Amino acid sequence: MSTDQPSSPPPLPGQAGPPAGGPPPIPGAAPAGPPPAGPPPAGPPPAAPPQTATAPAGGHLLSTCPTCGSQTAYAPGTTQLRCTSCGAALDIAEVDAQITENSYDEWKQRSGDVVVASLGEYVMRCRNCGATTETRDLAGSCQFCQGALVAVEHPEGLVRPEAVVPFGIDRGAAQEAFGTWVRSRRFAPNALKKVGTTEGLQGTYVPHWTFDAQTATDYVGQRGEYYYVTMTRTVSDGKGGTRTETYQQRRTRWHHARGHVDRFFDDVLVRGTERVDPERLDEMGPWKLGDARPFQPEFLTGYSALRYDVDPMAGAKLARAQMRPVIRQDVERDIGGDEQRVKDMDVTYSRATFKLVLLPLWMATYLYGGKTWQVFVNANTGEVVGDRPWSVPKIVAASVAAALVVAAIVFLVIRMRS
Repeated sequence: MSTDQPSSPPPLPGQAGPPAGGPPPIPGAAPAGPPPAGPPPAGPPPAAPPQTATAPAGGHLLSTCPTCGSQTAYAPGTTQLRCTSCGAALDIAEVDAQITENSYDEWKQRSGDVVVASLGEYVMRCRNCGATTETRDLAGSCQFCQGALVAVEHPEGLVRPEAVVPFGIDRGAAQEAFGTWVRSRRFAPNALKKVGTTEGLQGTYVPHWTFDAQTATDYVGQRGEYYYVTMTRTVSDGKGGTRTETYQQRRTRWHHARGHVDRFFDDVLVRGTERVDPERLDEMGPWKLGDARPFQPEFLTGYSALRYDVDPMAGAKLARAQMRPVIRQDVERDIGGDEQRVKDMDVTYSRATFKLVLLPLWMATYLYGGKTWQVFVNANTGEVVGDRPWSVPKIVAASVAAALVVAAIVFLVIRMRS
């Protein structure tokens, strides 16, 4: 999903292979030879504590293992980077920061005319091989050596992430969730049950906006109150004749209503990208926003991360569209009665704030029937949403069975009446 445009990497310095007859010497080790005289050591030296990974100011995150030089990646469910080769761990340094909200009115006055599509791409240099890559993503991997690329500088006018919900489900757990999802599909072809793995499972952080706002609403409407009147009607007496009976008919008496309601909205979540199917993203919730941490680029190491393409102003419109049905429920509750009619709502928004938060998602594909199907695993909650094939024979069989059951019931009812 990246628009990377890598340039050719510089030539790598020569690397000597292991000498013939054995592995290369360990840096800092004594030359090979007979062991020194003396009693044997009491035991292996204690393991060195994990080192701490920090992002340098004004550059890009150094994410290589200090022990063996291999690539590290964020370990889901922890606060560590883990080497993909030797397994060494690097603690992510704790930052003395809080997740803060941005004033929407101040941002609109300062940067409301900035369109994210007009902003330039990031230029990131791989610390492993030195290749440069231009991309609109916040994180990715070098196309030459697979080293992690994480931007820590942002173009002027771009809203910076304030928070990140780190991956809580690793690749293995995502595969297991996918397998459970496949096996639980109703009316799926039998062969689909045998599909146990996905192709191209990729961990991606997807941008979302959260909006807070105090709302004050003046409304005009009507309150409906039920009352009953006695009516008469002619019905069959069951003996070939008729009879008259009385019954209560419900009616509604409407009264004018006017009033005011207040509500504060906190963390109304809206998507920040159109690069992932919006309907699928909406189905992935609810997210555990309580797991959010102040943004640190270390949490992106080893994963891709999309830059937002839904601007804050467009996000605010989506958030207000979510707020209005809730406000309408407040209005209907305030009107009271048995039924309510809402003719007009004049909503005023104040103390509006927002922030950009990155949410974790496993995106995968699987092959069935010569077609590629896409599925998403929420790496925060384990929720699985995706496309699936349908078995036409199973659907037809179920429809025929249901029709037979209905026909049998109708036959029994007719027979009992006759």
